[in-house]
Amino acid sequence: MIVLTKEEMQKVFSMEEAIQADKEALRLFSEGKSTVPLRTNIDIPEHGGQSLYMPAYVAGKDHALGVKIVSIYPGNIEKNLPSVPATMVMLNAETGIVEAMMDGTYLTQLRTGAVQGAATDVLARKDAKIAALIGTGGQAISQLEAMLTVRSLDEVRIVDIDEERCKQFVKEMSEQFSHFSTKLIAVATSEEAVKGADIITSVTTSKRATFSGEYVKEGAHINGVGAYTPEMHELPSDIIVRADKVIFDTMEGVLAEAGDLITPLNEGLVERSHYQGDLGEVMLGKITGRENDKEITVFKTVGTAVLDVVTANKILVKARELGVGTEITL
Repeated sequence: MIVLTKEEMQKVFSMEEAIQADKEALRLFSEGKSTVPLRTNIDIPEHGGQSLYMPAYVAGKDHALGVKIVSIYPGNIEKNLPSVPATMVMLNAETGIVEAMMDGTYLTQLRTGAVQGAATDVLARKDAKIAALIGTGGQAISQLEAMLTVRSLDEVRIVDIDEERCKQFVKEMSEQFSHFSTKLIAVATSEEAVKGADIITSVTTSKRATFSGEYVKEGAHINGVGAYTPEMHELPSDIIVRADKVIFDTMEGVLAEAGDLITPLNEGLVERSHYQGDLGEVMLGKITGRENDKEITVFKTVGTAVLDVVTANKILVKARELGVGTEITL
């Protein structure tokens, strides 16, 4: 069995490769070549924790089998431990034997950034030059890198509820991503970030809209990445109504979990037919994505274990090819 750290995963696998992996994962999902059981949640009341198990199997030439284990222990902060530790366990699909363990927290960040990058690549205007990033939390770095990877952007305007944290984020990211030659700007309001932006990515757990739809320009592409429960609502309902195309990572997941897409439906602001379908179906030509430069497109993701398993499998293959990781015998 091989064990891979975050640093080793970063060494062998790029954002560009992760975006291609996520595209493949969603195509396989839309072709019915995956098995994704419901997530299993176990409460640990004695210790104020919860443990979540997210398994998936993907068929095809590179069949992959695995389970991501994520625990939520808020009290860990007092013990100087991560409050949301995660581990990805990969099994050999032919034998069922565990063959790898890797950093599940970094894997989640990578594949979540990459799925937004995949959607932006498929749905945003090819000549997009200005982007907005709302939120500078744990997922923000990969979200920024994904946008920079798929489009040659002149500037990215970044906003956060904590202005100082936003400025620090911009300073650090300007150094980390200097090779993209894109100007990163900290702004004070979402209005400043969104006005005139070709791509808008919101990655927060906000229970109210993080920007106003009235500031969204014709032809913009919007990504809703952070909100993942029925109570969360980072995308404004008016932009969902106004959008020409509304596309999901998985229809089943989004309509079960994402408040910013469930609410407009429940309030009768849109019909179910207003939601076109999944990104995998767009890539397969089953449904239509952007048709012209004036359309407003929206992509919503809540995540699926298919993304974890396909991405982790490709990281494992690359690590073995390059001799990276620690081999252990049980």
